[in-house]
Amino acid sequence: MEKSVTKTLSTRRQCVTSAVAAFTILPRHVLGGRGQKAPSDKLNIAGVGVGSMGAAYLRGCESENIVALADVDYNFAAKTFARYPNAKTYKDFRVMLEKEKGIDAVTIGTPDHTHAVVAAAAIALGKHVYCAKPLCRTIYEVRTVTKAARDAQVATQMSTQSAASEAACATKEMLSSGIIGNVREVHMSSDRPIWPQGLARPESEPAPPGLDWDLWIGPSPFRPYSPFYHPFNHRGWYDFGTGALGDMALHDWHVFWDALELKYPSRISATVALATEATRVVMPNGVVRMRAKKVKYPESFPHAEVVTFEFPERGGMPPLRLIWYDGGLLPPRPLGLDPAAPAPARYYVGDKGVLIPPAPWDEFPAGAVPGFTVLVNGKRTEFEPPRKTIPRTIGHYKEWIATAKGGKPANCNFDYACLFAETALLGVIAARTGRDLSYDAENARFTNCPDANEYVNPPYRAGWSL
Repeated sequence: MEKSVTKTLSTRRQCVTSAVAAFTILPRHVLGGRGQKAPSDKLNIAGVGVGSMGAAYLRGCESENIVALADVDYNFAAKTFARYPNAKTYKDFRVMLEKEKGIDAVTIGTPDHTHAVVAAAAIALGKHVYCAKPLCRTIYEVRTVTKAARDAQVATQMSTQSAASEAACATKEMLSSGIIGNVREVHMSSDRPIWPQGLARPESEPAPPGLDWDLWIGPSPFRPYSPFYHPFNHRGWYDFGTGALGDMALHDWHVFWDALELKYPSRISATVALATEATRVVMPNGVVRMRAKKVKYPESFPHAEVVTFEFPERGGMPPLRLIWYDGGLLPPRPLGLDPAAPAPARYYVGDKGVLIPPAPWDEFPAGAVPGFTVLVNGKRTEFEPPRKTIPRTIGHYKEWIATAKGGKPANCNFDYACLFAETALLGVIAARTGRDLSYDAENARFTNCPDANEYVNPPYRAGWSL
């Protein structure tokens, strides 16, 4: 990995300061001028991967001009194509970017394994980029794309829609207020996966009409088509997805990352639930018995996992443990929680008490105080809500559009999102290797497990590059 890519990235506060400085000298297409759009004009937006969540991204940008759409599966994308009849359609995003010279910005809703190649191609042409979580599939991709976007001074946003929610802002204010003291543990869980996992490689089937399977595979190793991969099921496979961590962790983590001044963990470990394989055995006396053994399929994510991330001291803050649970596993029930109350999916443990927040994507009426629970010494405690110190946003998609027109950086711009996106990928590698990993963030390498370093920047399939 190139030295310029592997340097430790700055904290969000430093990143935002740099980004604001970068936008002080605005590119000509932002300022307007002869043959250029003025900031008040609509952007020309293209979508890549528009059959699923990519369709939602485009709906969030309908204040602008949707001018072009690229999807490898025309049948899966048919509803989106019909919604924007004036947009030109393509299967190959590279052809679209080459032919459609008037594109200002690109939304990316493809599976995880093609985020980076689409984003890098768009950024190289000076296009603003909105990208699905978890930004990229590998650590090298995350750092490369983030640096490219920073150097090109394009507007970026990762698809953590909850970053603009009242619950997210209120949670940050609660944590920063010191209500529970110094935070030492964060527990987060998800009911994901809701797609097949813990599987052997499936048998191949003929690709359905309208699907360019070779193009769908992109830079990953070639696998024959199976509905266990597409549509939607890519997240269960290491070649194409990032599992439950990549899908859902980032919806929670952006809420507290800057409030707790986190960057990268120094140690990562994981415990996983393996598949059970039954075997029919005929005993010497003719009796048939069923025996079972645990099986780890090397190409697919496990059924469930608990991943622990350990962060060192940060300024005046103590070390912190972030513990992630998925596959239906939940954190230990906090002492003092009402027995009739449901087990919380997420909570923060401080040296003064426990904070149980609402889900960060919950919607609350304007001005309403989200429903927090504070436990001190095992008892529910009343508290005075902290003053609102975090500016509320104009909306997740509107932020990105405003940035593209010369505004301040969006809440989940790549310089911020790259920190917890990379952390999620570290968890993926810990679960995949089964090792307690020590991580050198400055050089993006594991110091105690050479095998784990193979997953930092795995090779691309021939014909593809970043």
